[in-house]
Amino acid sequence: MNNSYRISVILPSRDETETIGECIRKIRDVFNCHNIDGEIIVSDNSNDGTPEIAKSLGAKVVTPDRLGYGYAYLYGFKYASGDILVLGDADGTYDFSEIPRLLDPILKGEADLVIGSRLKGKIEKGAMPWLHRYIGNPILTFILNLLFKAGVSDAHSGFRAIRRDALERLSLKSHGMEFASEMILKASLMGLRIREVPITYYPRRGGKSKLKSLRDGWRHLKFMLLYAPSSLYAYPGLSLSIIGLLLMLFGYFEVYIGYTPGLHSMILGSFCLLTGFQLIFLSLFAWSYGAKYRSSKFMNSVLKHLKLERGILIGLVALLMAIIYLTILFINWLNSGFTVLPLRGEDIIAFTSLTLGLQIIFNSILISGMTEK
Repeated sequence: MNNSYRISVILPSRDETETIGECIRKIRDVFNCHNIDGEIIVSDNSNDGTPEIAKSLGAKVVTPDRLGYGYAYLYGFKYASGDILVLGDADGTYDFSEIPRLLDPILKGEADLVIGSRLKGKIEKGAMPWLHRYIGNPILTFILNLLFKAGVSDAHSGFRAIRRDALERLSLKSHGMEFASEMILKASLMGLRIREVPITYYPRRGGKSKLKSLRDGWRHLKFMLLYAPSSLYAYPGLSLSIIGLLLMLFGYFEVYIGYTPGLHSMILGSFCLLTGFQLIFLSLFAWSYGAKYRSSKFMNSVLKHLKLERGILIGLVALLMAIIYLTILFINWLNSGFTVLPLRGEDIIAFTSLTLGLQIIFNSILISGMTEK
């Protein structure tokens, strides 16, 4: 093993008196056996004797100023001096004697991030609930791979190793369990090399699990969707816009499509068009916000050509056409002695154009502010 690298092992812990000692001793054995220059950092928020045990075994104990799985890691990273950081839970579920497996692909220059895959390795009886093993973890891993092409089998394994320079590029921010997903999806978006190695997963010994299945599963899913603007906003927005535009056209020209659309179909079409248009703008906002984590020639080209002046000009044209028509409509209403005017297709088109014009103007201003350098 290449011993020129310094290794930092980060252990988030909370009330782990029954397992923290064994975890630290196994890490020390790996350091000694492989002549590794290493350190152990325990990021602890315990109410029991966990920090005292860790200190007595030579670990550096730091105390985060708030709770949270992800926050414990982010806090511990501040005190790490290693070139490679190893992450693992302190509850005895991971075998730290397998650390060399995680380090090997990085030391060989084959990976920037290595994940210990429980599904490719061995899961001991009782180590993972049936719901997590066969439903939760596979579904969330599938969604992550689908949206971000990460190509991993076990997205929620907490046993990992990552190069420090790669970690710094990721700018991780999550404080909860979604920290695990954030690391992988950002690494994938930034083109980092991700590898998996098989590991053994053991039943938790002592203490209570901090994992809340439904709550933490939703947090993972929500976080992934926020970093997938095309799937969350652009595709639904484009679909709604097309449906809305067709409904308005078919309704206005009374095109038979199994039924003959009328004014009510045009109103529905207007709603779909306006909603879809706003979703498309939301996708542009999301792309602008996360531009440093993803690359898309198409989206970069759209943002490049969506200049403030161009957006305002298009919006003003739509706004002006609507105002002219609505002004004429108001004059007709005034001349009629304020009698009730019948609803016409042109009225729906005019109000839709008015709203679209305002959307384009104000959204263009906001996007311009987000993309200015």
